[in-house]
Amino acid sequence: MLTAAEPALNIRPFDPFDFLERSASIYRDKIAVIDGDVRRTYPEFLDRVKRLAAALQARGIRDGERVAVLAPNVTSALEATFAVPLAGGILCMLNTRLNPAEIDYILGHCGAELMIYDTELAPLVAKLETNVVTIASGAADDEYEAIIAATDPTALVRRVAGEDETISINYTSGTTGKPKAAMYTYRGAYVNALSEVFHANLRPESVYLWTLPMFHCNGWCFPWAVTAASATHVCLRKVEAARIVDAIDDVGVTHLCAAPTVLVGICNAPGVKAFGRAVSITTAGAPPAPTTIAQIEALGAKITHVYGLTETYGPVTECAWQSPQWDGALGAERARLKSRQGVPLITVGARDVRVVNMEMQDVPADGRTHGEIIMRGNNVMKGYYRDPEATAAAFEGGYFHSGDVAVVHADGYIEIVDRSKDVIISGGENISTVQVEKVLFEHPAVLECAIIAVPDEKWGEVAKAFVTLKPGAQVTADELKLFARERVAAFKVPKYIEFSDLPKTATGKIQKFVLREREWGDRKRRVN
Repeated sequence: MLTAAEPALNIRPFDPFDFLERSASIYRDKIAVIDGDVRRTYPEFLDRVKRLAAALQARGIRDGERVAVLAPNVTSALEATFAVPLAGGILCMLNTRLNPAEIDYILGHCGAELMIYDTELAPLVAKLETNVVTIASGAADDEYEAIIAATDPTALVRRVAGEDETISINYTSGTTGKPKAAMYTYRGAYVNALSEVFHANLRPESVYLWTLPMFHCNGWCFPWAVTAASATHVCLRKVEAARIVDAIDDVGVTHLCAAPTVLVGICNAPGVKAFGRAVSITTAGAPPAPTTIAQIEALGAKITHVYGLTETYGPVTECAWQSPQWDGALGAERARLKSRQGVPLITVGARDVRVVNMEMQDVPADGRTHGEIIMRGNNVMKGYYRDPEATAAAFEGGYFHSGDVAVVHADGYIEIVDRSKDVIISGGENISTVQVEKVLFEHPAVLECAIIAVPDEKWGEVAKAFVTLKPGAQVTADELKLFARERVAAFKVPKYIEFSDLPKTATGKIQKFVLREREWGDRKRRVN
């Protein structure tokens, strides 16, 4: 008879580490990780993870203590994703493009006891003020590899984690200012990983290229998902279009995830040609322009558009393709269908993603009525670490409030029209910046664009577009305005157009708040 302390025989708490043990036991000769010239099998991958976990415990990491990781998409980041929770710690992946002050803030906020960092980022680490124990990785003879080699994996003391315990803390990307810390659970990580396996159609023969940063939502749970599928991880130190195309050709990449800005880079890379094989690409971030979708699919990619936030472990919906009724859609119509945010993932309840009005009533499925996207269920974070007030505000009414404004089409598919703070109200008229951005994207000279509200004495605020042109392309502001005026109402056409590079997060999201602060700050200085 079971005692109260013993688990029921029909229940096994979800733990993503189980994926690695299973793959190592079944695919004993299969290549699990490719990192440059290095190839490691699944048993070797498992052995190194156990050694790292035992080494973390030997350095004092105990249950619930935070371990930070500052590294590109290389071996140490992938191994730490499994090893830190296995040691009983809480994983905290750091954005590699932050400055020392921003990293210091996160280290202090999460209270990291230890940090693993890549030697490429040593100059950044040298400028940190936070006192934290460090382990350097990134070279064959570095401290990290020495620890792996010297540690006995049998010294690891493994415990059974509760499903609702925190497995990782992920800081938001900073598109709206100061980052918040979303707590992921063992259950959420496990369930979401299986969801990604299903929706990305990962198989043991799949080869996944690490273009999506592992520090972003734990790589949308793909470190666990690729391992669950017993597929191959291909590490990528630098996300550059030429490197991506080379990897597709050289190691047989079949899958990758990327923000629309990365897709734009691939499409416009010098000398780019059709891929040598079919490549499944999952994209998210800003809603991808139909033009971008059409261009990348012309190279041989199969695009799946997903939507989510840091608070939802990454994707929470996908634009599920309806076959055969949509198979005949071509060109702009096909791209338009694929640019929508879609429907809940398989692990998300049908009523767990809604578009509601201010009274939290569902908006009609007319493709016109605006509402806020709200979520609940397995894909939603446990809460914000050390911030109960922000958690309570985000979870008001029993759902997570995304702040994203969307419509619901007659077929039930969601389409974002803007962030709530990005809707421009000009002279009483609402302007969707997403709609106008998509129009400007259609111009052959435009590489990227972002539209924000700027102050205007007559209308209160008007639209201003920041545009980056393709290399060698030329177009004037007046020509772009005329192009837009032929496609949208006159009041939606940007009053101002500025040609410049766009500020972005490390995951390729455009930081509109930086542009806003500059424009509205200038206004304040003129007034004062």
